Amino acid sequence: MKGKLFYAGLIISFVLTGIAHYMHLDTTLQFVIACIAIIFVAGFLGKATESVAHYAGERVGGFLNATFGNAAELIIAIFLVKDGLYDIVKASLTGAIIGNLLLVLGLSIFAGGLKFKEQSFNVKLASHNSSLMILGVVALFIPAIFTGGLTSKETSTMSMIVAILLIVAYLLWLLFSMVTHKSILSDAAMEHGEAAWSKTTSILFLVLSTVMVAFTSEWLVGTLEEVTHKFGFSELFVGAFLVAIIGNAAEHSAAVMMAMKNKMGAAVEIAIGSSLQIALFVAPVLVLVSFFMSGTPMNIVFTTYEIAAIGVAVFITKSITQDGSTNWYEGLLLLFVYIILGVVFFLV
Repeated sequence: MKGKLFYAGLIISFVLTGIAHYMHLDTTLQFVIACIAIIFVAGFLGKATESVAHYAGERVGGFLNATFGNAAELIIAIFLVKDGLYDIVKASLTGAIIGNLLLVLGLSIFAGGLKFKEQSFNVKLASHNSSLMILGVVALFIPAIFTGGLTSKETSTMSMIVAILLIVAYLLWLLFSMVTHKSILSDAAMEHGEAAWSKTTSILFLVLSTVMVAFTSEWLVGTLEEVTHKFGFSELFVGAFLVAIIGNAAEHSAAVMMAMKNKMGAAVEIAIGSSLQIALFVAPVLVLVSFFMSGTPMNIVFTTYEIAAIGVAVFITKSITQDGSTNWYEGLLLLFVYIILGVVFFLV
């Protein structure tokens, strides 16, 4: 019965969101309906990911969720880049990174910790994740420090070179973690019971749910500008928190579901893996995309506020995950830091 109600809610909310968007109904109404639809669509993506993970393993399943979840953010960001809205793009990328590290991982650790006294995952994977997160911070920090002494053309050249290096580093990480050192970085095999669907159906539903997330996210983002002005939110807050929370809805659902089933390895892969993918792949790809779209690349120079927020998020996440075990209190610490950043970004 619960399953039937969920799928009914999924279909009805998705259709209503499309109708509200294409019929140009009241913007606030569009926003509310789209928010409801995102919840159902994210739940659908979470179910599909869990089913795929049953066949592919937790790490690959978590990686697929991070990738498919970020596909919506990448699509939205490309539209923003096309319109030349580079500042909003950078703010949304910042929000996606800190949202995954603090909100998604925090909720997952807290929810899982309430059910299980302590949860563990591969400590070597935690160590490598920490190193990659620091690489991401360095790649943002160095350009911001030195850009003052560079011309506009030199800044563009620097951004292109850094972007290419980050993409290469990420692709080599996939080779390292998924191929050459797969056995070392995998979690111990666990028995998860029967999958919800067959392997083919699981993959098809994963693709379908991602497409639904992309459409719903785009419709929702389309209402943000008017809703922002109506409620008096700042552009930085909207980009770093509202857009990011909406874009991360899929990861929220899937990671929390995995943690509550004591699959913390998959939850960590979704949350931290998604942040790494944003910092080392999505952001650099957007730099290259902007170059081919306009001839002038979006530079990789982030504001002091954005770098500080990412640095703080990486610092506390590294501190909490480096021992390969978590509990509910550590989840709360991550959530508290996210709230602090939210309050500051709202007031700036």
